[in-house]
Amino acid sequence: MLTTILIALLVVVLLIAAVGGFMFYKWVSAGNLLSALDARCDTAFADIDVHLKHRHDLIPRLVEVLKGQTNYEAEMVDSINAARTDALNAISPSIRLEAEKKLNAQVVNMLSFMEKDPALRSLPDYRHLRDEITECDERITAARRFHNLAIEEYNMALTQWPTSKVATNRRMSKRQAFDLGLDRVLMNEPTPLGL
Repeated sequence: MLTTILIALLVVVLLIAAVGGFMFYKWVSAGNLLSALDARCDTAFADIDVHLKHRHDLIPRLVEVLKGQTNYEAEMVDSINAARTDALNAISPSIRLEAEKKLNAQVVNMLSFMEKDPALRSLPDYRHLRDEITECDERITAARRFHNLAIEEYNMALTQWPTSKVATNRRMSKRQAFDLGLDRVLMNEPTPLGL
């Protein structure tokens, strides 16, 4: 009788230890998963940042091509320079996102202005820079897609158990997707003649 009680007690203790071990394993696994997803988000943002910096380096060259023409708009040049400075000086990702949206709008505005001028369109420097900016925008879009998928996966993990509990303990919060609004008009598209 005493042996049966001891065996039953041993089984209960082993069961509690097994459940506790399993819960500890799940907790550690959830923490590792969150750390990996968080690092993936940071890496993806760094990839976007590299492409944005390259684009920032192209903008002054594009402005110089515009300034080479006698009929450029000084207000446009000032606004794009101010938007570029704001984007370069942005510290947090949310401020950076807003600054990049404004800069993107200014770049699209300047490119459409320049595209309307036949003298500018015929310049090899302009065509080269336009193509380089378009390629850069395509790389930014691809990097942004990867980043937003990483953000989506991270945010989804924050809503599931046990990662939600681990995230609460680590003070991890949802991240914001990075959308620059790069719904650009294709610059290589020919203008209809209207015949």
